[in-house]
Amino acid sequence: MKNIESLIKGLIAEIGENPDREGLKNTPERVAKSWDYFSSGYRINIEDIVNGAIFEEDISEVVVVRDIEFFSICEHHLIPFFGRCHVGYLPDGKIIGLSKIPRIVDAFSQRLQIQERLTHQIADTINEVLNPVGVAVVMEGRHLCMQMRGVEKQNSFATSSAMLGQFRDSPETRAEFLSIIGMDKI
Repeated sequence: MKNIESLIKGLIAEIGENPDREGLKNTPERVAKSWDYFSSGYRINIEDIVNGAIFEEDISEVVVVRDIEFFSICEHHLIPFFGRCHVGYLPDGKIIGLSKIPRIVDAFSQRLQIQERLTHQIADTINEVLNPVGVAVVMEGRHLCMQMRGVEKQNSFATSSAMLGQFRDSPETRAEFLSIIGMDKI
């Protein structure tokens, strides 16, 4: 943490501010604590998240957890992006505790990321943990790197998807998932 504090103090001075003035004096420490949280996903073990919450059930219908809020840090600009994540799976004799799905989203979100990779990491993890008939993940994100700099498009959203198994192979299953999350087409 002390290294991050030192780097931030240097950054503040480099952009022309006085890191010792009253309003900035404790900023390096606050930023270091923030980055400890923003990067906590690197220290999370998926097995610890799941914690045995996989249950044998004869369920053969789509299970969806939608509108999971997420935030992450763009690895290209170190600026936040955030939005909603929708996760669905088609069980093959096993289900997962519903609260584990947002925790998996958080584990991968709290790393330096790009939305496309994040989407696939979530889908691949659900697939590995449950071995379901299929997994679908759709993410809708607002990227401050696009809104604050570069093209400066404040009302833009990025949508990414990962469809595995039956969600990729069956137009009907994909359509059911997209209908449930309120997106008829992707």
